[in-house]
Amino acid sequence: MNKAIMEPKPQQNGITPKILCHYQKSDGIGECCMSHYHTYIELLYCIGGTFSVWLNSKNYIFRTGDLLIINSNEVHIIQSVSKDGGEYIVLRFEPEILYDSSQDIFEVKYVLPFIMNNATPQKVFPYSEIYATDIPALMHDALNEYIEQRSGFELALRSDIYRIFVWILRYWNSNGISLPDAGALTSEYIKTIYSVLDYISEHYSEEISAESMARFCNMSYSYFSRIFKRVMNKSFNDYLNFVRITEAEKLLAATNMNITEIAYATGFSSSSYFIKIFSKYKNVSPSRFRKRFLSEISGS
Repeated sequence: MNKAIMEPKPQQNGITPKILCHYQKSDGIGECCMSHYHTYIELLYCIGGTFSVWLNSKNYIFRTGDLLIINSNEVHIIQSVSKDGGEYIVLRFEPEILYDSSQDIFEVKYVLPFIMNNATPQKVFPYSEIYATDIPALMHDALNEYIEQRSGFELALRSDIYRIFVWILRYWNSNGISLPDAGALTSEYIKTIYSVLDYISEHYSEEISAESMARFCNMSYSYFSRIFKRVMNKSFNDYLNFVRITEAEKLLAATNMNITEIAYATGFSSSSYFIKIFSKYKNVSPSRFRKRFLSEISGS
């Protein structure tokens, strides 16, 4: 059975690069990459053909001139649906390229949608939206910089990534898509919330509550709840459930664990509660999700 796997990080001269860029080519109809996930954020720019992308429980069609975003740890499969095949540019990088704790607080608010919410409001940017922008040239430039690796190419790659994400942010803003407001928050505020996110990522399978995290941050429950929602644009419980459901999605796709085993492995108190929350977030039951996933990867 073809299952989702955690893709190992590539090495170059014994070092794991933070940015990678390459062509992905298909000679006909068929699977371009097996079901997998990774820590990288991935940008794909289609330069020929049509592809079907199974991502975040949904299927997307990815055509010539389109840009696609794949977030960190999202299970995905890419299949060519063109008989003559096709190709796309892959630009992938660790989330820390967009953020590190030394950044100015005003910069942090712009990268929150990509690294803190673990989801973006738009996955595919079609040709009609980007053909007259700098996006195509930036993706091609990133590929050339990576291939040629001239002096300072790492800085050029970072510059291309930032310019692409600035365009995305401004595009969303012009279309009325609001971003989290971190403008009035101090850097210590942000660092505190980041420590909570790190804790959740390591202990999501254990019993965690907003009250315990408030104590962890040395804050009152009400104060902690307010700032968490302001930074994350969702309540603590919503975020915790989102993380647990995301992990459950991987287990449904990558293992033969039954529903009860997955419920307990991801921190839910019972299988019935797990099914209820999973269905709420994914609009499909866990068993139906697994069945649909296996159908997708088998091509049936």
